[in-house]
Amino acid sequence: MNTIHFHKYQATGNDFVLIDNRAGKYSFTKDQIAKVCDRRFGVGADGLLLIEKHPSFDFNLVYYNSDGSQSLCGNGSRAAVMMASSLGMLNGKTIFNAYDGSHEAEVLPNGIIRLKMNNVKAVKMMGEDIFINTGSPHFIRFVKKLEGYPVLEEGRKIRYSEAYSPHGANANFVELQNDNSIFVRTYERGVEDETLSCGTGVTAAALAASLKGYRSPVVVKVLGGELSVEFKTGELNALAEQAGIKAEINNPSATNTGIFHDIFLIGPAKMVFEGDLEL
Repeated sequence: MNTIHFHKYQATGNDFVLIDNRAGKYSFTKDQIAKVCDRRFGVGADGLLLIEKHPSFDFNLVYYNSDGSQSLCGNGSRAAVMMASSLGMLNGKTIFNAYDGSHEAEVLPNGIIRLKMNNVKAVKMMGEDIFINTGSPHFIRFVKKLEGYPVLEEGRKIRYSEAYSPHGANANFVELQNDNSIFVRTYERGVEDETLSCGTGVTAAALAASLKGYRSPVVVKVLGGELSVEFKTGELNALAEQAGIKAEINNPSATNTGIFHDIFLIGPAKMVFEGDLEL
């Protein structure tokens, strides 16, 4: 039986088990990942992250959802940057490799991490709903009275719908608020539940809100706290504004091919505890 030293982090309520695997000692099966993330029989987490060596970057980040599937995790990446900083692997700024390629990040005062996301080159309109891939696939629906909205039931329907078969998509429900802010709740595939925050989902929601007139930086409220998303727009929003967003929404097969660039996900990440786990 192996004993593994781990750190538990949370980033606006999205929680993770992080392991320093720079020595390359650890590998995990799907069953082991599920056990680590189990909230009764393991440490308990939405996902598992391994910080590993990389020949060209400060580190390589391997992320597993609690079911063993892989994707980019924005909040997990912020947590990993905070842990890498505590391990002395970086001096304020870093460039690391993740599931969708390289990312830059910066450690700001008061435990805030500013993470650069990769450019978004396409936004797909489906009726009044929107699909954006921000390193993970995200469905976005604007709703009212989000606090009482059946996120679990509606999110599960979307996640397992034929439109996103076989891999599925995350489902984000967004309420537009005053002062250039939005409230977001997310059903995450791989966790198969609502999480208190989803970094790639928050990013996708903020970009979608820009099509409704919101401007960078968008303040994003989630059940686990508050983040902000900065971005610059290229051809995408100019085309949408020229054509009129309503015309695009009414075409379910319409795809805007432009670009969001210089996208940053900004928010807190904090270590909760560390310990040893027998597997």
